[in-house]
Amino acid sequence: MAAPICRNWSFVRRHGSRLILKRTLPFFSPEDKSIRSVSSRSGILSSLCQRGILKESFPADAGQVELPTLLQSGTQTVYCGFDPTADSLHAGNLLAIIGLLHFRNAGHNVIAVIGGATALIGDPSGKTTERERLSPDVVEENSRGIRESLQRVFTNHELYFCSDPKKLGMMSVVNNASWYKDWSVVSFLSEVGRYFRMGTMLSRHSVQSRLKSSEGMSFTEFSYQLLQAYDFYQLHQRHGCRIQLGGTDQLGNLMSGHEFIHKKTGEEVYGLTIPLVTTSMGDKLGKTAGNAVWLNRDKTSPFELYQYFLRQPDNNVEQYLKLFTFLPLAEVDKVMEQQREDPGKRIAHKRLAAEVTKLVHGKEGLESAKRCTDALYHSNLEALQQMSDEELQELFREAPFHELLLEPGTTVLDACRQAQAIPDGARGYHMITQGGVWINHQRTDIPEQVLIPGQHILSNGLSLIRVGKRNFYLLKWLSV
Repeated sequence: MAAPICRNWSFVRRHGSRLILKRTLPFFSPEDKSIRSVSSRSGILSSLCQRGILKESFPADAGQVELPTLLQSGTQTVYCGFDPTADSLHAGNLLAIIGLLHFRNAGHNVIAVIGGATALIGDPSGKTTERERLSPDVVEENSRGIRESLQRVFTNHELYFCSDPKKLGMMSVVNNASWYKDWSVVSFLSEVGRYFRMGTMLSRHSVQSRLKSSEGMSFTEFSYQLLQAYDFYQLHQRHGCRIQLGGTDQLGNLMSGHEFIHKKTGEEVYGLTIPLVTTSMGDKLGKTAGNAVWLNRDKTSPFELYQYFLRQPDNNVEQYLKLFTFLPLAEVDKVMEQQREDPGKRIAHKRLAAEVTKLVHGKEGLESAKRCTDALYHSNLEALQQMSDEELQELFREAPFHELLLEPGTTVLDACRQAQAIPDGARGYHMITQGGVWINHQRTDIPEQVLIPGQHILSNGLSLIRVGKRNFYLLKWLSV
């Protein structure tokens, strides 16, 4: 069975701005001078526990003795899997990626496995109904998007969050379809299936919860744990991988992998789980109200990602700074102290949003997010003029966009009607005269006013029309 990996750490005293941990059972300590000469590999578990990134270890006592000893002995290989059920990862996947990045930063090798094969089966963990079946073509296309997400985040971490890239462990992205393509069903069941026992498979929480539901569980879903266990075995054989990282809902699959490898090879491997992060409303992070916050720019812009973390409730911010950023804990304490001194400045929220956006979209993505924020919420015309067409369409994703030829004498009324921002006739005319229309953040109440370059038309040829509080329209004048 699994056990809470951080159960025997307790916060006992504060040294400056640092919380010093004390063990209640024999174990290595980050303060132990006898192992201080060992690289940061030996302190990775305690560091992740302090940040709240690790929850459970399997086997039960592995996190207390065996895993620390293994990690201290030299470079290890850690993996985490990502099934391509969509063409991008989302914010809910970010903590697993960050877990891999911490291990890599400590000098260990990490592998991100894209489940090109397992996505065709469908993981029942955490699901109340069977996943919609995906075609091989869709899974292949999704796999490309997932690979792009992973490689971009790993690259940004190396560029912006690593002081010495030479000390990083190796990183690789593999697709598990590569080791299933030559298997037949009969061969796989004969070679792999004989190591699994029905009683154990049926006892898994993901299976039990589904068997008790009205819909039940298909054999396809039931077999998923065999494939994930075989993934672990393949990585163990090919890369010497001995540690799997996964969400708490993956614990049953981690156990299956451990048992299979131990039976087949006699060797010990280990599983570590990360907590399920939810919002204050109890929704999975990144999937509030069914609207996922994606990591690929074509689905969620840097601005939208930035705003998502900027708007997190006050009581989540400190936890999220520890989970989703690489700030030292002492610096997190300092940021939170500044936040408490002047809550109105929202220093902690801004730092959280900036760190996450830079990790996901890089420095340019963060600058883009800040430009969009200034343009939309701070009525900053300079920021609006500096925005690219891509940023404009990302910022005003739902806004109608029109490219028009600017004719001499074009008025405010003409522009609003060509943008279809106001109704025809007297009603639209009165919406302007009554002050309900803004162009480039300035109220415009004279319908006959001829458009003035620099005021109604920015240097980038843009006119941003707002009607009421939330109805935006974009005009791009081609002859300016």
